[in-house]
Amino acid sequence: MKLLLVDDDADLRAVTGFALQQAGFLVIGASTVPGAVDAFERERPDLVLLDINLPGGSGFDACRHIRRISRVPIMMLTVRGEEEDLVRALELGADDYLTKPFSPRTLIARVRALLRRAGIEAGGRTEAGELALDAEALSLRIGAQRTLRLTRLEFRLLQLLLAHAGQPVPTDRLLAHVWGHKGGGDRQVLKQLVHRLRLKLGEVGDADDRIETVPAVGYRLNTGLLQSG
Repeated sequence: MKLLLVDDDADLRAVTGFALQQAGFLVIGASTVPGAVDAFERERPDLVLLDINLPGGSGFDACRHIRRISRVPIMMLTVRGEEEDLVRALELGADDYLTKPFSPRTLIARVRALLRRAGIEAGGRTEAGELALDAEALSLRIGAQRTLRLTRLEFRLLQLLLAHAGQPVPTDRLLAHVWGHKGGGDRQVLKQLVHRLRLKLGEVGDADDRIETVPAVGYRLNTGLLQSG
């Protein structure tokens, strides 16, 4: 497996790159946004580790460019861990995030979990009622005519909700499934992910309460709410 590690901190790049290599990964390094874009287009890695603060732009710029041309898994690295940064990363299609400082062991576990998730999503469909998830296209079909493109995290969220359609799914279980590892994600970021998905559903004329909040439990997906239009 080939990884692209993008960070302007040469020491961190060296230490992190060595740990990843010891774990069996081939690591390509870059330190700027132009360098990241060039390395991605040249090497076509299996996963991208992308720092938010970079010379020549920001990690968000690189994420936007990569997501425009590829569905490769992207993990954002951030010092601040601010909700605004995390939400923006999700909006641009990033699949996970990790707040610095982190241990090599934690990073490797998260990288492997993200690669597993990407592999699981390589094909297949999940259906319930009028809803159908297409893993290959990363899309949700609503009824016969409406189709919604999804980010990988949105897909993961709907995947578990659809598998338990009509039933409440606990927040902790959603967090573990969406981020692919125990203790993954953050309740506030999950809340933002649900909010953004509700907005996207509304944009294609779907029911406002398709994803229902179940107080003190989690969320429930309703499958029989098709609206005309």
